[in-house]
Amino acid sequence: MKNAPTQRSGRLLTLRARLSRRVTVAACALLAITACDVHKVSEPGSLSTLVVTPGAQTLAINGTQQFTAIGKDFAGVAVPVTPTWSVVAGGGSISPTGMFTAGTTTGTFVSTVKATSGSLSATASVTVTVGSLATITITPSPDTTVVNGTKQFVAVGRDAGGNVVGITPVWSVANGGGTINSATGLFTAGAVAGTFANTIRVTSGSISSTVSETVVSGALATIVVTPNPVTLGIGTNQQFLASGADAFGNPVSLGSVAWSVANGGGTIGSASGLFTAGNTVGIFANTVRATSGGISGTAFVTVTAGPVATIVIVPATASLTVGSGQQFIAEGRDASGNFVAIVPTWTVVNGGGTINAATGVFTAGTIAGTFTNTVRAASGFLSATATVTVVGGPIATIVVTPNPAAVGIGGVQQFVATGRDALGNVVTIVPTWSVVNGGGTIGATSGVFTAGTVAGNFANTVRATSGAITGSATVDVLAGALATITVTPTTATLGIGAAQQFVATGRDASGNVVSITPVWSVVNGGGTIGVGSGLFTAGSTTGTYTNTVRATSGAIFGSASVTVVAGPLATIEVSPVVTTLRTGMAQQFIATGRDAAGNVVPITPTWSVVANGGTIGSSSGLFTAGSMFGTYTNTVRATSGAIFGSASVIVAVGPLETITVTPNPDTTVVGGNKQFTAVGRDGSGNIVGISPTWAVVNGGGSINLLSGLFTAGSTPGTFTNTVRVASGGISSTATVIVTAAVVPPFLSLGAAAPNGIMAGTAVTCVTGGTVNADVSISPGNTLTGFGPCVITGVQNLGNAIAAQAQIDLTTAYNTLAGLPCPPANAIVANLGGTTKAAGVYCSATGVGVTGTLTLDGGGNPNAVFVFQVGTALTTAGDVVLINGAQAKNVYWQVGSSATIGTASQFQGNILALTSITLVDNATLRGRALARNGAVTLGTNNTITLP
Repeated sequence: MKNAPTQRSGRLLTLRARLSRRVTVAACALLAITACDVHKVSEPGSLSTLVVTPGAQTLAINGTQQFTAIGKDFAGVAVPVTPTWSVVAGGGSISPTGMFTAGTTTGTFVSTVKATSGSLSATASVTVTVGSLATITITPSPDTTVVNGTKQFVAVGRDAGGNVVGITPVWSVANGGGTINSATGLFTAGAVAGTFANTIRVTSGSISSTVSETVVSGALATIVVTPNPVTLGIGTNQQFLASGADAFGNPVSLGSVAWSVANGGGTIGSASGLFTAGNTVGIFANTVRATSGGISGTAFVTVTAGPVATIVIVPATASLTVGSGQQFIAEGRDASGNFVAIVPTWTVVNGGGTINAATGVFTAGTIAGTFTNTVRAASGFLSATATVTVVGGPIATIVVTPNPAAVGIGGVQQFVATGRDALGNVVTIVPTWSVVNGGGTIGATSGVFTAGTVAGNFANTVRATSGAITGSATVDVLAGALATITVTPTTATLGIGAAQQFVATGRDASGNVVSITPVWSVVNGGGTIGVGSGLFTAGSTTGTYTNTVRATSGAIFGSASVTVVAGPLATIEVSPVVTTLRTGMAQQFIATGRDAAGNVVPITPTWSVVANGGTIGSSSGLFTAGSMFGTYTNTVRATSGAIFGSASVIVAVGPLETITVTPNPDTTVVGGNKQFTAVGRDGSGNIVGISPTWAVVNGGGSINLLSGLFTAGSTPGTFTNTVRVASGGISSTATVIVTAAVVPPFLSLGAAAPNGIMAGTAVTCVTGGTVNADVSISPGNTLTGFGPCVITGVQNLGNAIAAQAQIDLTTAYNTLAGLPCPPANAIVANLGGTTKAAGVYCSATGVGVTGTLTLDGGGNPNAVFVFQVGTALTTAGDVVLINGAQAKNVYWQVGSSATIGTASQFQGNILALTSITLVDNATLRGRALARNGAVTLGTNNTITLP
């Protein structure tokens, strides 16, 4: 293209100018600037190129950038330009001055900013990026969730142009309605229904957003029936209403409700809920029922009686004795027969007695008779009556006739009973008859008496009873004619010249005694008898005289037999009179009876032992000597009747059969001494004196052959049956266990050593106690009762010294607890009554010391005794130290608490995990060191360091 200025400059150009133009054209060909005009040569100062700055630019949405257009001539000299600005490829807008404003659409917009000046133009590219977070959108919004239901909320961040911006939201609930996971946005509705405005909140940086949440009721869970309870009169109505709620009490709209009556009380409209009370009064629990779906609700109904319609008197009739009382009750009833409370007024209208107008208590008068409808109860215009019959007074006496009555054996007598009151008036009775003192039998209802077969006077034997009242009559039963005579005794054995009184008794055919005066005689020999007295005297001829004694009355007689024998038993001789037996030996004894003249009298003696010494057959007389030796004077006795004879027994000790060695077995430390003792016994266990000879047969040490003092050797071990004792041909042995000398464990009490008492919490003393040492408490510091009780040492209460002492106590406690315990030293029973050598003894449970525990040092003053107690230590006895054992070397490691019982004399160091208690008058030579709990002293306790 050519214009006029160019033509003029072409004419003026020199050869150099033409050459210069060619260079310029070549240069323009190499540039990517559209302002170069390769078809002409610009004049100096004319616009040759146009450049937009800055070049490519990145802006956030709505960001601004000032663009500038730079014009230059062909020589590169700046040429002022006033470009026209435009946006040709989107990305934003630009002002006439070149101020570019990024749009809201992100992306790279190539060569979109354009500056134009004349025919020249230049461009620049713009990249629009997402802006800063401007808004957060929550979905769903708004939201509805059932109570306790969950809902996932999602948050999307956007810049001002609506472009999505990545965020890490933080969720929260601002106005109730439930809870939300702050990281995930998972919302859980609460139990209360309602609309919670702007309650779901999400936040990222300073930007937040909210949505509203509506929590709706859950499924129907309960139905409430109102009113509840309700009280209705018979036949009255009540409108019931039903309302529903979910499991959290939120209202739930009910659909159709079916009404029913479940437990009586009336009727109800199944759809309306209108209840009509029935005619039965009472409380009808949960009777009104409303049902919707499978859910029901109920209400209580109380049906009360209607107005009083009638009055009923109870009892309607009454029969009373003169002067007695009767409580009448008036009951009001409604038309349906239900009870209605009334306050009646009582009157007597036809006589018969009086009545309390308020209480209804009627008192019968003195005139008997039937008084119809005489008792009246009135309430308002209603009344009712009752009839009273007044009868005579209560029965006071019963008269039985005839009285007395004489009846022969087997005879019959009709008795009659008449009842009378206190005034003597006849009272009708139906008596019950009985015989109380013998004499016969009587009909219980008829009163007909039949005499028995035993004659005699039976005073007040016939009895008539009515209630608590009785009457009596006496009966004489008369005996019949003499039928038999009995002589007693029927047989008699008499010594020569001895006397026997015989008696004759007459009886009728029924066995009743009939008075007689017998004539006595001897008809078959044997002696003589008094004719009138019946006193028989035996003759001098022995023998049996059958039916020789006779008693006669009229034609009737009775007899008795007599045997005449030698004189009566006077003495019993036992032989042998004295015998000497060894224990367990037998001796046959013989008894001989004699009369006063020394004649042998046959006897069957009963044998017994009366002064010990053995046993004897009660019928055989075979005596067996017992196991206890000695002289038993007159110990064997033979008895016949009142006569006895005796014999003496000497029980001698048997030959030596066994020797017992004690102790067996025995445990002794190396080099220690032990005194052995030997006791000889016979076969019955009686001690037999011996002169023992001692020896050691299986090693283990040496023994004094006369005294039995054993000295352990230097080699530890178990030496079975090594100590032997002999006397004559009898011997016995004992086993010795020789243990190495116990080396005291490495145990330092450290700062705990000066303390007689240590506690973790508190130390308490009742009265009279003395602690002859220091007292430390840590971490506690409570000391109670010291004033009446005395501490002779230093008190460290909750200070650093006490704390260090507890540390050292813990170390010592753990050292003791960790010592190995031989299985043979397991504590399986109460330690009282036992003797223990040095060593470690253990129990997984509690340990008791009831009685005396002896700790044997075996001659070693360094012997150490450790007792590992798994739980509690309880004592009711003493600890005794022998053979060099010392309290300072005795340790009680207790897994819980220790209780030193009343008056116990205890020794050793108690290291307890929890607490220690000394009961009244208990003493401790040692230490009471409690790690965690308290130490409690009772009355008059003493603690002294070992």
